[in-house]
Amino acid sequence: MSVLSNSKNFYINFIIIISIFILDRSTKLYVIYLDKINNGSEIFVSKYLNIFLIWNEGIAFGLFSFERASFYNFLTVLILVMIILIIYLIVNAEGFKKYSLIMILGGALGNVFDRIFSRAVPDFIDFHVGNFHWFIFNVADIFITIGLIFMILSEFSFTNKEKKL
Repeated sequence: MSVLSNSKNFYINFIIIISIFILDRSTKLYVIYLDKINNGSEIFVSKYLNIFLIWNEGIAFGLFSFERASFYNFLTVLILVMIILIIYLIVNAEGFKKYSLIMILGGALGNVFDRIFSRAVPDFIDFHVGNFHWFIFNVADIFITIGLIFMILSEFSFTNKEKKL
């Protein structure tokens, strides 16, 4: 029976990862399409949210953007190694922690796909208050961030349970 339940869990986990990837890809493709028909101008502008396309060649939120291809390639390989590590952690994790890692993996796959096939990641969500703008990000970044926040919360929760014992 446990083999059957593990198989069922594998398919559920796989569907979640693929759903995150497809949601990320579809939003990126839609924004790229809107950018083309709007000739590169802002797609949506409001008091707290702008949607416009930028191509991020760095890592999270545009950090470590450099012109050198060798550094870009190194970062891409490093991200692929991290994805393999995340898959290993998912296989060995349970419950809340496993789903946190699944969200991180789904987002990471979306961004690494763009790094490999487009040589940059399309970012387009710009939250701001007045002239203060947060880093521009995409749907994959949202899932990675939520997954990381849930991982931190699960670690605090697990640590608190150990202290009570």
